This record gives sequence, C-alpha cells and structure tokens, in this order.
Amino acid sequence: MVDTLVQDDLSLPFPILIADIGGTNARFAIVTDSNAEAKRFPQIKTADYDTLDAAIQDVVLDKTSIMPQTAVLAVAGPTSGDEIDLTNCDWVVRPRRLISERGFSRVIVLNDYEAQALAVVALDTDYLKPIGDGERVESASRVVIGPGTGLGVAGIVHGASTWIPVAGEGGHIDLGPQTERDYEIFPHVESIGGRVSGEQLLCGRGLVNLYRAVAAADGKQAPLSRPEDITAAALDGSDALAGEAVRFFVEYLGRIAGDMALVFMAQGGIYLTGGITQKILPLIDEDLFRQAFDNKEPHRQLLSEIPVYVVMHDQAPLEGLAAYARTPARFGVDIRQRVWSRP
Repeated sequence: MVDTLVQDDLSLPFPILIADIGGTNARFAIVTDSNAEAKRFPQIKTADYDTLDAAIQDVVLDKTSIMPQTAVLAVAGPTSGDEIDLTNCDWVVRPRRLISERGFSRVIVLNDYEAQALAVVALDTDYLKPIGDGERVESASRVVIGPGTGLGVAGIVHGASTWIPVAGEGGHIDLGPQTERDYEIFPHVESIGGRVSGEQLLCGRGLVNLYRAVAAADGKQAPLSRPEDITAAALDGSDALAGEAVRFFVEYLGRIAGDMALVFMAQGGIYLTGGITQKILPLIDEDLFRQAFDNKEPHRQLLSEIPVYVVMHDQAPLEGLAAYARTPARFGVDIRQRVWSRP
C-alpha cells in the first residue's frame, strides 16, 4: 500500500533523482542539494528500454557515482496505486521495487502536468515568449496548456504562502463553432459521444482531424495523414488546406486558453507548452490568437490584460521538478497516497 506520509513532513533526502517521463521520451537529472544546479542526463526514447527500472540503471546510476536517495517522478498518466501505468507507454512505475532494488529511500510520483505547472513558477522570464500584451500579476493564478500527444491543462494557484498545482482534464472541455466557417467545418469533425472536446482538435491527432474536416468542408481530398506533414506543408506553403488547418488550430487554442484564463482568473498568465506549440510557433498569428483569447464578453477587458507566453525551455518540467526538490515547502503539492518510503 502507498505510505500515508503526513503532508507536513516535506523533507526530501538529497541527492534527488528527478524524471519527466512521457509517452515517447524520458528525461532525468539529479539535484544534489538545495543550492545546486541539476545534473542532467541524455534524453532517451522510452521504447528503447523495457522498463523504467532498467532505464534508470543504465542512463543514470551506471553513469555517476552520485547515488540518489529520493526519486521524484512526473509521469503521463494517473498517479495512484502501487503499479502506475503510463498512458502512452508500456512502462509501469513500481515505486516499491525502485526502493528495494535501486536503493531509493523515498519515491514520489506526480502527474506530468503538475510538473509543467511547477515550471511556470520556476522558469526565468528569458524562457518565456509573450504573445500580445498583458502584464503578469506575480502572485496570481497561472495556467499551463500543452497541445502534444493530447491536450494537457493544469493550473497553479497561490495561497497560504505556497504555490499549489492543480492538475485535471481541462483538455476535454467542449469546443464548438462560432463563425460561419466554423459551422461549415464542425459537421465534419470526428466526435466522441456526440461531442467535440478541445483535445479532438488541439493535439497531434487533433490537427489531423482538423485538416480532414477543412478538406471535407471544401469537398477536397486530404492527402496528408501525419501532424508533422501538415505542419511542414503549412510552413512551406505547399498545401493551402494545411495552412488553413493550422490557422484554425491557433484560433481554437486561443479560445480554449481564454476559457481556462476565466476558470482560474489567471492574471499570472497563460503558458503554452507542448510539442505542437513549438512546431507551429513560426505560424502563430498573434493577432488571431489574441482576438480569439480576448473574445470573452462581458470580460474582454479582463482577458486583454492577461499575458500569454510560449514556454521556450526544452526541458521545462525538469526545471519545475528541480524547484520542488530544492524547496518543497514552497509548493503545496499534495503527496498523500503518492509517496512511498523505505520501511
């Protein structure tokens, strides 16, 4: 069973292994003390290793004399139970085995978007590219949104002198038509259970869905079937349908971001992450995005004052995990039922 460590016991024995484990890639680093920069290790493909344990041994433990005492793992999937399945990867996280066979004294497992939320507090402004205007209120709530394999959403709110990450399934909120062109396209969008969620359009497969819907609305063929091909065709201008699909992607992302800004009253900013965001960054029309983001009557003025940033750090979750590892008391991370300790 998971240990019932009380929330007030926030001590994390150093050195601390931190890991950002996604469906495709895994990244590792070690934080040796509260003042040290994280020692990073090469990024790996999860498919190259049969298990997480084997990856930790080969990529980290065999490559350093530093023997971590604590592991803080951010995983793409639910974080409860003694065997934690990843959503898009065959790995299973078994904290008790990591303790018994890899020598850790404590293992904590967080959701990957909790790590993203921690990062938007930890990152230096040099890694934040603004989209449009707006001024950040430093102690106000923030939201991170990441179109990638899926559409990840998390908030982080400030209270009781701590930053409290709030993970959820915000990527599955409804997304519907507004304009005449929307009404031409949406009948051709693949729905689930009779509804279209944000993730149906704002992720890798969502971009493909959107591209096919644009083509169907115009009675044309949709020759491209991979999100990277659609993005490339939009970038080089070789496929007008791809260009329109990416423009809609940007507009719909602005709508969802505006909704999340209202939900969290995110005057601390909206932070865009995810692989798709980076790939389409040269195609992001700031005016189009901000128009969709701000169009939330009767709160247009409020939205216009909220800043939006693209996170430019390629390993932002590790930065968030490192900040948590150094000073866990700074963050109100609820680790109950998500921490395992050596007996």
